[in-house]
Amino acid sequence: MAKEPEGKSSATEAPTVTEDGERQWYIRKHLLVGWGALLLFVTLGVVLESLHGFKVAWYHNVGMETRRLTWRLAHAHGTFLAVVNLAFAMTLYVLGESAQGAWRRIASGCLLGATIALPAGFFLGGVVIYGGDPGLGIFLSPLGAVLLVIAVSATIYRMLR
Repeated sequence: MAKEPEGKSSATEAPTVTEDGERQWYIRKHLLVGWGALLLFVTLGVVLESLHGFKVAWYHNVGMETRRLTWRLAHAHGTFLAVVNLAFAMTLYVLGESAQGAWRRIASGCLLGATIALPAGFFLGGVVIYGGDPGLGIFLSPLGAVLLVIAVSATIYRMLR
């Protein structure tokens, strides 16, 4: 009878996941999110520069200052959070065995939420402008900021233990 690969189980048993396998899954997830977000937000930056360079009216005119600001903030925060995801993946790799526990799940989830909510709030806030004020989408940004603070705090807490 052939021996099953480690981590695999028979059809009647639930598959087992080793702690190292789970840690590797988190590392890959944050590497993929980090590089994917970096591609997205660098591309957004190129598009914004093109809109500015070609002086597209709905982006460049004087009354569109709020849109330009919020979309630049979306680009900057998105790029920053892409790099933070890459740093988080590296942190999990370096911590090795000590990168276990609920803190990892909390930090990972909050970081992923922040990566979506913070730049999305700025971007959506600039889609529709109300008399110079950003649209309602801007309310996602503070939520993203809180999620980012939780993720960073959980990671620092684990590193100090």
